[in-house]
Amino acid sequence: MIRPAGRRFGLGARHLLMPVVACSLLQASLAVSSPTVTIGSKKFTESVILAEIAAGLCRDAGAEVRSRNELGGTRLLWNALLSDEIDVYPDYTGTVRHEILADRPGRGDAALRDAAAAAGAQLSRGLGFENTYAIGMREAQARRLGVSNISDLRDHPSLRLGFTSEFMERADGWSGLRRRYGLPQRDVRGLDHDLAYRGLVSNSIDVTDLYSTDAEIREHRLRILEDDLSYFPEYRAVLVMRPELAERAPAARRALARLAGSISTADMIRMNAAVKIDGRSEAAVAREFLAERFGIRGQLDEREVVRSVLHRTAEHVSLVVLSLSLAVLVAVPLGILAARRRRLGRLILASTGILQTIPTLALLVFMIPFLGIGTAPALAALFLYSLLPIVRNTHAGLTGIADSLIESADAMGLPRRARLRRIELPLALPSILAGIKTAAVINVGTATLGALIGAGGYGQPILSGIRLDNFALILEGAIPAALLAIAAQGVFDLLERVVVSRGLRGDARARQS
Repeated sequence: MIRPAGRRFGLGARHLLMPVVACSLLQASLAVSSPTVTIGSKKFTESVILAEIAAGLCRDAGAEVRSRNELGGTRLLWNALLSDEIDVYPDYTGTVRHEILADRPGRGDAALRDAAAAAGAQLSRGLGFENTYAIGMREAQARRLGVSNISDLRDHPSLRLGFTSEFMERADGWSGLRRRYGLPQRDVRGLDHDLAYRGLVSNSIDVTDLYSTDAEIREHRLRILEDDLSYFPEYRAVLVMRPELAERAPAARRALARLAGSISTADMIRMNAAVKIDGRSEAAVAREFLAERFGIRGQLDEREVVRSVLHRTAEHVSLVVLSLSLAVLVAVPLGILAARRRRLGRLILASTGILQTIPTLALLVFMIPFLGIGTAPALAALFLYSLLPIVRNTHAGLTGIADSLIESADAMGLPRRARLRRIELPLALPSILAGIKTAAVINVGTATLGALIGAGGYGQPILSGIRLDNFALILEGAIPAALLAIAAQGVFDLLERVVVSRGLRGDARARQS
């Protein structure tokens, strides 16, 4: 009974890589030619809208466009541009001057452009509007306390301040603001930009940082406090681009130049409101602006929607299958080694256990300097998270084999490798498969965070839904991810029926009960 199980185990191992091949074929069938222009955006609505407008102009110029929206904060986008992972992203002069090029002297637009060029980037002409940082609070509370400018906050040390996480860390953010105005508040929360508005409305915070073009300022009746000591610089919207873009995609570069001076402050506030308040998509709002301003009448193709869903599915399945396959190839041998060498085994189990304790977001960000953004760091993180359950279950399955069976194999004169292949691995197979199944289900959920660094997948609509407070959009990613996790569990249940003999399955269930 053991020998057939061994043959079944070999068949299952060969079949393990079949999903990888199928997933690659699926991606290839959905892929278009290599993108000419890759456009990124930060994780807030206005940046996504501007990126969609830029993408529409490039497509109209005949370029292939790859959009990498909601990648994160300023530093991540800047580093992605310098490492040739994106070609264009929208930003603001104040941010570039004080957050990116703060160590380079010089004042004025010419000096800023020269400093950016020396760093390896090119700034477009201004898009036509300014979106400055501002400090705001509820109008009714500001009126009651007599607060009209930032200096007035000194007289109210009990006010609860909550600033966006990036503002807390920026050179032109909270620390400099506190020093300039001598503010007494010290217990300040860091939170997401969109959550800050909810905090103001729900009365859980009193003061936060705003963007002056945010539609929520009027919607929630907020007061922008006067910057009476002129702390905040100008934040004129621009496109940050790779200099090589003019040579590699000249038509796209000329198309992007058409944006100079084309978007007024009122235009930007209206577009932000259309997304954040009216619930429209950034892509739809961008298409409407392109039609009105430039006569570019792109229409939403239902086939593109289906294609997008399929592509998102292929991205998510690829992340899970590839990371899991690599983990199996590494973790099973490690589990065998841990079972054979008890002292070394404790070190292996402890090391993989420590990896499991690292927060997912921290691990993803840690990988970026080594692997860039996109699929590679997400795969690496998922691979590391998959090791523990597979190593642990392989070790447990092998060490749980009765000594009498091992002694019988030795009495038959089986060499150690033959004993492992024909007796120990087949007996441990139910436990090994259980570990792989656990890793697969965990990876399906964890892979949604890959969207934070441009890996795509089902996390993209989830992140957009959180940012836009759109529950339907969250479900658009959460439901397929849940169904994929259930499907993964079903696949491994079926695989267990194929590669594990009935007797061993019964023994495994008896041990579990």
